[in-house]
Amino acid sequence: MTNYLIIAKIIVATSVAYVWIFRYDVIVKEFKEFGLSELARAFVGASKIALATLLVAGIWYPSFIPISSTLMGLFMVAAQYYHFKIKNAFIKHFPSLILFILCALIALGSIGII
Repeated sequence: MTNYLIIAKIIVATSVAYVWIFRYDVIVKEFKEFGLSELARAFVGASKIALATLLVAGIWYPSFIPISSTLMGLFMVAAQYYHFKIKNAFIKHFPSLILFILCALIALGSIGII
């Protein structure tokens, strides 16, 4: 199970980093659609990149994992909320839903439940 959790950490971290670094134009458009400010976008982006870094660091320092995976999961729940709020198609919900599930599995695995 440990190897699967490591893979999940890497998937979440690289997905978040990819979207927030290389697909930033999409993020700008979505935050405008959500009606959120540039300050909110900057806070969420910096937080998600920091949490993604902590997820990867958690491979070697497991004490980072429970909090970073839980907080990242909460960001994914917030993404779901805003996608529902503006009535996006399910395909727009799907990435944050998958990342939420992975974050939940990582968090549960880090405290020994799975």
